[in-house]
Amino acid sequence: MILSRRLAPYGLAIAALLVAALLRIYVLAPFLGDRGPFSPFTLAILLAAWVGGLGPGLLATFLSLGISIGFFMPKDTILGTPQLALIAVFTTTGVLLSIVCESLRRARRRAEAANIAVRASEERFRRLADTAPILIWISDPAKACTWFNKPWLEFTGRTMEQECGNGWAQGVHPDDLERCLKIHTASFEARQAFEMDYRLRFRDGSHRWIFDRGTPMFDSGGHFLGYMGGCIDIHERKEAEQNQEALLQSEQAARAEAERIALLKDEFLATVSHEMRTPLTAILGWAQLLRKGTLSGDAFPQAIETIERNARTQAQLIEDLLDMSHILSGRLRIDVQRVRLTDIIEAALAAAEPAAAAKHIRIVRVLDTKAAPVSGDPIRLQQVIWNLLNNAIKFTPSGGKIIVALERVDSHLEISVSDSGEGIAPEFLPYVFDRFRQANATTTRRHQGLGLGLAIVKQLAELHGGSVHAKSPGKGLGSTFILQLPVSVLHGGHYPETATGPGASADPAHRIQEEPVPSLSGADLLVVDDDQDTREMLRSVLEQSGARVRTASSAEEAVHAFDDHSPDVLISDIGMPGEDGYSLIRKIRGRPAGHDTPALALTAFARSEDRRRAIGAGFQMHLAKPVEPAELVTIIASLARR
Repeated sequence: MILSRRLAPYGLAIAALLVAALLRIYVLAPFLGDRGPFSPFTLAILLAAWVGGLGPGLLATFLSLGISIGFFMPKDTILGTPQLALIAVFTTTGVLLSIVCESLRRARRRAEAANIAVRASEERFRRLADTAPILIWISDPAKACTWFNKPWLEFTGRTMEQECGNGWAQGVHPDDLERCLKIHTASFEARQAFEMDYRLRFRDGSHRWIFDRGTPMFDSGGHFLGYMGGCIDIHERKEAEQNQEALLQSEQAARAEAERIALLKDEFLATVSHEMRTPLTAILGWAQLLRKGTLSGDAFPQAIETIERNARTQAQLIEDLLDMSHILSGRLRIDVQRVRLTDIIEAALAAAEPAAAAKHIRIVRVLDTKAAPVSGDPIRLQQVIWNLLNNAIKFTPSGGKIIVALERVDSHLEISVSDSGEGIAPEFLPYVFDRFRQANATTTRRHQGLGLGLAIVKQLAELHGGSVHAKSPGKGLGSTFILQLPVSVLHGGHYPETATGPGASADPAHRIQEEPVPSLSGADLLVVDDDQDTREMLRSVLEQSGARVRTASSAEEAVHAFDDHSPDVLISDIGMPGEDGYSLIRKIRGRPAGHDTPALALTAFARSEDRRRAIGAGFQMHLAKPVEPAELVTIIASLARR
């Protein structure tokens, strides 16, 4: 088989010579005669050499030479110089044609072998690229992509035709496309490798993060051929990094917030300490002067008034702290009624007018007397308006003006308190209702207070379904606080006058003082408190109301006093050393005579849970210290049914 393939070119050469000879005899002979004996054999030599190479070409050359001399040259011709020259030219031509054709055949075989090798190499590369776990792409020098491997096409769910050219860019996330193309173009122009990550659309329509590295390709002569790149899916790693970064930022934000809150609390505690010590200084100083008896008759009323005013200031500070505590813990309850805002505003104005008059501040009322009622707690609403008025008076200089307006706007009522005071800086305006936040918390601040008043206003307004916000053109240009409350949907009914009538005070204790104080004449009372000053004060107040008062400094002493003679009413502190008031009332209730004895818990533990615990332990009522004497006498008279 192999031999026949090798001999076939030689047979072809012989066949070509036979055809050339027949052509010379039967076709060309009438035209050429004895001339041109070698004419048709050149083509036969060329055919044999082109098809068979050097061997068949030489065979055809020498056979053609023999046939031409033996058959087509005249027999009587003497081989002279012309004939020999013709033979030499023909022979040389045949040999050269054979050599040239052999060279061409070898070059063709080498080219074919090279092409086969290239195709095999490309096939191996494609198979390797298609089985690689990365996404591979190739581009030409004009930045157009010419090929993508199978994993890329499977990743995107698109065809080769869709991805080639610049079609691949359609899958890049819009937020990453500009950056991606910028890096791609700059790297191509610089002929430098590049690395970048971006989000590429996955076959399900989602975008996944990939890491792309492109490398420029050059031939052996240094000519730029384009780029080859490989991409790996880094979506899970990128998400983990982003989650870690988000956690880090969250932790940093939480730490910063904790540090800010800690700083605010430190400033707040310093403010509390200052605000509590300031009235204590006046109380202690005037009390010592009264004890020494060195005050003149004219100064005596001033001392009493100062002590009472500063004691009320301290009580208000404590009430603000308790209110904020109840609000933050969600334990603040409101007694919802249907009330007129005009009555509540007038009551708050009546309470705030003395402070305004002391600074010569003029208060202007612009009230819509026909405003619809609202549903809310009259005491808490009065507290809100009084806090806004007190805030305006505090920050308005002497001789200033405050405007209080009430009007209906759509489905709600608006109460605005505008002042001509110091105003609010734009950077502090968003935080004006934050608790523990003051515009100036330094030791050089000019105004007293804990900075809780406006925070309480905001919380109480929201509890009533309303809102409050502040406006100010800037420092020194005054400010306006606007309270919005929804209009009540109820009609008819009773409007409580005791809590909201004109002249009512923002402090419930003040209203009790205005009512007649009942007499405790003939009542037998047992007062239990470990603090001697408190016991003596309570004894004096109750004896002035006509009661017979016995005192005890401990629970054990109170039990003995109770066993000697059961009182009409038991008044006991809660926090006492050794045995507290809860234990005392349980012992009293365990005695036959103490089963029905009315008991009042008079304590500095003023939280709502303290009240519930006291009632649950056996007390009929709970009253927080400090207490107004008139309020105390009224409550004891109620317990004693007087």
